[in-house]
Amino acid sequence: MENALLLKAIIANAIDGIITIDERARVESINPAACKLFQYEPEEVIGNNISMLMPQPDRGHHDEYIGRYQKTGHAHIIGIGREVMGLKKDGTKFPFRLGVSEVQYSGRKIYTGFIHDLSREKQAEETLKEYASQLEELVEQRTISLKHMVDELRSAKEEVSQSLEKEKELGLLKSRFVSMASHEFRTPLSAVQLSASLIDKYAAPFDNPNITKHVAKIKNSVANLTGILNDFLSLEKLEAGKVEASFQQFDLVKLSEEITEEMQLIAKQDQNIIYQHTGTESMVRLDPNLLKNCVINLVGNAIKYSGENTFIQFNTEVSKGMCTITVQDNGIGIPETDQKHLFEAFFRAHNTGNIPGTGLGLNIVARYASLMSGRIDFKSDVNHGTIFTISIPLS
Repeated sequence: MENALLLKAIIANAIDGIITIDERARVESINPAACKLFQYEPEEVIGNNISMLMPQPDRGHHDEYIGRYQKTGHAHIIGIGREVMGLKKDGTKFPFRLGVSEVQYSGRKIYTGFIHDLSREKQAEETLKEYASQLEELVEQRTISLKHMVDELRSAKEEVSQSLEKEKELGLLKSRFVSMASHEFRTPLSAVQLSASLIDKYAAPFDNPNITKHVAKIKNSVANLTGILNDFLSLEKLEAGKVEASFQQFDLVKLSEEITEEMQLIAKQDQNIIYQHTGTESMVRLDPNLLKNCVINLVGNAIKYSGENTFIQFNTEVSKGMCTITVQDNGIGIPETDQKHLFEAFFRAHNTGNIPGTGLGLNIVARYASLMSGRIDFKSDVNHGTIFTISIPLS
């Protein structure tokens, strides 16, 4: 009695549905889980043929299935552990896994069906299939997109390769032209410069101010054109990687004094270059040619962009393993909007007007300083002048 009550409690509280039928396929019992699945009350099902819980075509062939099971002992269609469809009271279908067993009870056969609802599993499978389908579609789209991208990249690569070849050819032509033009122009310029000096010398006894004035113009024009050619030639060598720093020991003060004396000769009327060195050390190990070019360029700009009757301060300092060179003027200054472009090749500030120049000088200075592991900085105010500072480590 106690075992029967326990078995009844187990069946009543089972998660899966449990239905028993007799040999005529009439329902003898149905547990609460099965009632909930099929949406029936027990009295609506008990005594009726089990086929009421089956959709077509299983309903029409149910008796045939039962007869076959009785003869062979195998549930061909109903199946043990097979997936079948159930029919709810409201007409909706749902999938479930059915297990059937035969029980001998009181001299007769009872068939017990164990029903495990598969609705959630099937829904999850459908969701996964949908995700898989979407993923396959997305992968296909991405594959096509990547194929197009690869084709475009291949085409772009070919175009870039062709462009690089053309650019390389143009670079070589440009390099040859600049080199040739620079050297070819130097010869007539030297002749013009020499002729102007001779005219100046031979005209001295006549003391004619007009001759002196025009000869001076010729010399200035020649000097400007020579400077332009030098800038182009320097840039061409830098672009071609032909410039390398050649470090050697030299006296910074002596070199600076020579530069000051040389630049004072081309200064404007009553322009004075004031040179001063700070510190007791003057011997440095740098590239004297690169350094000289940097200083000449900066002092030349100070002369060019400052007026007459002005001072240009040129300072050097050697201390704490650093060589510092400063050139300061009180000229036109650099507009703030132009300062970020100052070291770009061919760039000139908007306030330079008719003052001659190529826009290459500061670009070359910055690159020469970089070749010596140094850098160039500046501060500038319009109409108040500019301070350029070159800092180079001496390690």
